[in-house]
Amino acid sequence: MSQSNKEKEGKKNKGGRPPKFESVEQLERMIEQYFAKCDENKKPYTITGLAIALGTVRQTLLNYEEKDGFVDTIKKAKSRCEEYAETRLFTSQQCTGAIFTLKNNYGWSDAKEIDSKHEIVVEIIDRFTPSGKPGN
Repeated sequence: MSQSNKEKEGKKNKGGRPPKFESVEQLERMIEQYFAKCDENKKPYTITGLAIALGTVRQTLLNYEEKDGFVDTIKKAKSRCEEYAETRLFTSQQCTGAIFTLKNNYGWSDAKEIDSKHEIVVEIIDRFTPSGKPGN
């Protein structure tokens, strides 16, 4: 027996890929496991490492920051990774990698404030006589 079209329509996917994570709680558990494993193996916290541990890719993980319910969980995880990199700036002789990740993943930049004030004087010289012809 086959299902009727009406029955099939009722079970139809509403579009798009099914969610990667069933719940915020599931995602939080998986994130905590990632950080615990990093600590155990003395590995740095990274966004890409977190994505791999969650069985996804970096961009998918970042996209979850826009999903209702997942915003705070992703932001907290990203903040932990950012704090790890930021700490490396002060505790390591080799901080180039930390600088790179802070600039490329968290919007940090080398900002230089340049205060530049110039005075421009414009002098308009009327080179035409009232008749509209050039004068001397």
